[in-house]
Amino acid sequence: MTGDRTRVRYEKKDHVAHVTLDRPDVLNAMDLRMHEELGEIWDDVEADDEVRVAVLTGAGDRAFSVGQDLKERARLGERGAPPTTFGSRGQPGWPRLTDRFTLSKPVVARVHGYALGGGFELALACDIVIASHQAVFGLPEVRLGLVPGAGGAFRLARQLPQKIAMGYLLTGRRLSAGTALQHGLVNEVVGVEQLDACVEQWTSDLVGSAPLSVRAIKEAALKSVDMPLEQAFTAEYVWEERRRRSADAAEGAKAFAEKRDPVWSGH
Repeated sequence: MTGDRTRVRYEKKDHVAHVTLDRPDVLNAMDLRMHEELGEIWDDVEADDEVRVAVLTGAGDRAFSVGQDLKERARLGERGAPPTTFGSRGQPGWPRLTDRFTLSKPVVARVHGYALGGGFELALACDIVIASHQAVFGLPEVRLGLVPGAGGAFRLARQLPQKIAMGYLLTGRRLSAGTALQHGLVNEVVGVEQLDACVEQWTSDLVGSAPLSVRAIKEAALKSVDMPLEQAFTAEYVWEERRRRSADAAEGAKAFAEKRDPVWSGH
């Protein structure tokens, strides 16, 4: 990672990767350098077999992330850079989390404060979302002459009933944490003082689960979502084949029979 100060803090402990967007002075707006750093981090999360789950959050007490750094975008536009559109192909950090469709490990979003634009799109791309009561979600691109190019237009229309999704997409209206919970966009909403403990409960459950089973289930659930049910049963899943051939496939039943906790190898 280049530069005299990183845009993202990255720490690994007890099988959990902690990824923190670290530009609190600009509400964790994402510039090109941050995307470059994130791309390297997601590569490492996937490659490190000791990592079983990642937690994504924003530094400070005001925002998860407000999305694209619009001041940088304006400067790039003045220099002749083409406008942004759907996806990150050809951009720094590609594939970004929002279009990194082969990331096999679960990502938990810890959201406090504003999650707007690309910040909301990051949360939508995570597998589990834990929010504080102060979290605010929204896709304001339509009010800025932009589109939710990091998947917001696609994921919101898949994760909400169509009329509700279109209402938010076409107006840029915001959702409170409670409304997001009501619509099923987040898993839990807690007070900010309980936020870290709640996230830790989820990561503890994920780390305690068989890592190859977690990866196989994530792949199968996401890959099959648009398949006919009959086809989903017969499709090929890379991580399920690895799980079936692993020692872990027998370890769970063996540990149950021996009345002990399973010891997962992850191989």
